[in-house]
Amino acid sequence: MNCLIVDDDIICRSILEKFVERIDFIEKVTSCSGAIEAIQILEQREEKIDLLFLDIEMPEMSGVDLMKVLKDSRPQIIVVSAKEKYAIEAYEFDVTDYLLKPVTFVRFYKAIDKAYQRYKAQLSENNPETNEDFYVRHNNAYVKVKYNDILWIEALENYIVLNTFREKYTVHHTLKAVIDKLPAGKFFRVHRSYVVNLSKISMITGTELMVETAEGPVALSLGKAYRDKLLNAINVLSR
Repeated sequence: MNCLIVDDDIICRSILEKFVERIDFIEKVTSCSGAIEAIQILEQREEKIDLLFLDIEMPEMSGVDLMKVLKDSRPQIIVVSAKEKYAIEAYEFDVTDYLLKPVTFVRFYKAIDKAYQRYKAQLSENNPETNEDFYVRHNNAYVKVKYNDILWIEALENYIVLNTFREKYTVHHTLKAVIDKLPAGKFFRVHRSYVVNLSKISMITGTELMVETAEGPVALSLGKAYRDKLLNAINVLSR
């Protein structure tokens, strides 16, 4: 998910940029100090901007003015402002969230996760075929792989390994890039190196989870930072 940061406060831009760097599923395309420059970036860049972090009080053109100009063609917007008084007007533009400065990382993450869930839901709605299958190059041929057949995906520097029940496919791709292409709600990151098909998990312990393969169960590391989110994402009868 690509983002653009628009704020005339260089310190705030720097903080947001550092926050973005800590999130795997979002990529900063660029940042700028004003709404007019933001319009030019949105019109001229080849990369699609999926999300704007937008200040309100800026010289020449305010963040509200920018939202009026963009209208229905705008990306998702997370307003970042030092004042609460613009919140009601901002939500009339269906902004994803409204953050008050100074922004903490915890509050930032809550907003960005909301934007990411919207992004994936829209991606699935607009591209229903991505929920079925895709092709990978394997032994000089292109092999169809169904998303539902993937057990887990492992990161190996600039490559990923797609682990299915019987086969492994190595693809020149980063884990960060492939996460955005996975069907919403079916896969979950459980470690900095692993994304797992939720339906293929057979057991979860404090530090590991088990996935069944043709050769027997395989244990994958479960990162401490991901455990609570994983438990919230699955159907747990009692905790």
